[in-house]
Amino acid sequence: MMKKVADIQNKGLRLAVLGSGYVGLPTAALFADAGFYVTAVDINPEVVKIVNSGISPIKEPGLNELVSRNVQNGRLKATSSLEVLAQVDVIIVSVQTPIDKNKKPNLSFLMKAIEDMGKTLKKGILVVINSTIPPGTMLEKIKPKLELLSGLRAEEDFYLAYVPERIAPGKALKEFVKSPRLVGGIGPNSTRIVSELFRMVCRTVIETDATTAEIAKLAENTFRDVNIAFANQLALVCEQHGVDVMEVIRLANTHPRVNIHMPGPGVGGPCLTKDPYFLTYGISLKTRDLIGTARQINDYMPRHIVESVIDALKENGKDVKSSTIAVLGTAYKGDIDDSRNSPSELIIKRLKKMGGKIKVYDPYCKETFGAHKTNSIKESVENADLVIVLTDHTLFKNLDLQKIKQLMRKKPIIIDSRRIVDPNEAVDQGFIYYGVGLGKL
Repeated sequence: MMKKVADIQNKGLRLAVLGSGYVGLPTAALFADAGFYVTAVDINPEVVKIVNSGISPIKEPGLNELVSRNVQNGRLKATSSLEVLAQVDVIIVSVQTPIDKNKKPNLSFLMKAIEDMGKTLKKGILVVINSTIPPGTMLEKIKPKLELLSGLRAEEDFYLAYVPERIAPGKALKEFVKSPRLVGGIGPNSTRIVSELFRMVCRTVIETDATTAEIAKLAENTFRDVNIAFANQLALVCEQHGVDVMEVIRLANTHPRVNIHMPGPGVGGPCLTKDPYFLTYGISLKTRDLIGTARQINDYMPRHIVESVIDALKENGKDVKSSTIAVLGTAYKGDIDDSRNSPSELIIKRLKKMGGKIKVYDPYCKETFGAHKTNSIKESVENADLVIVLTDHTLFKNLDLQKIKQLMRKKPIIIDSRRIVDPNEAVDQGFIYYGVGLGKL
């Protein structure tokens, strides 16, 4: 073991990272930049080609420079071949683990990766799982599968640990390095060795066991989802009472032990919409399901936005079918290009199905969910009856309401799902304003 620790400290290990997505590629690039020789493995030949040309296929601040520098100095390369798995000392798995249509974990991509590496596993290798997994997966599925395929014993012949990611799009590199990193080995030897590896890149490493790390990772995102659900239900309560949820949250958060999140059009992204289902998968509860209820509330919010659009148009003598609607933002959160599970998808598709003419503008995200793509705020709001603010991009926080009103049709309406438009200013400029947690002003 001491030799393995020394090899890590001397950066004498060769790494392979399976998956070159939002987690895998930053992982590969950062370890390469720390001095290790890293191979990024991806099934998409186009991704491999782009990475080997020194370009990041993912828009992430700083990642393109990191990939370019390390490809040029020879420490980072990409391949679609699995032969590299038999040649490296560390395998880090960062493949997708989605949920299926029944909200159950789909571990097929992960278990395929486990099968591929299990056939070539050698003594002394480190296997690290980054992919989000349900509790018990490391000990009940991954460990026995690798041992069966390789004929080796985990913790004695090879090392195995779960190291969940704690990064967010737009801040991936910074959070990878600065956020405390959990390392949960299937035994003390694995925990120690893998912790030593991640200390070469991460400032703070917290050691635990595999199952505890699995649950802790899921608890983080589930807590946020439940908190957002509370904020969203609070917003609906405030609309019923005709008060502003923003003021309610501001006042409540002056309490030293209260931190209510922000309401909005729903929850998007790859984690918060999935991790609660992973956390509760396979367990039986003797109480009401708080986590499942929170998911239902957050899943309802896009429908609430659609209902607000319908009501706002109806109150002003219009309907969806005869209206042009401008949508500002398809990314699931501000200042990123990621549209995975964005609330915008359901909202746009429902309004399109009702016959509305939907125009979309997003300065970062290419996805339109079937709506007409525009190239500017001006183009999107021109001759529109209603504007929906769905993403809190910085660009949308300082809208020129006077100019926008001049471009829109009579009785212009704003539906502010992110509460980034000043309601009083909107009304002063001649808009009919509806805000989540406020209703009509």
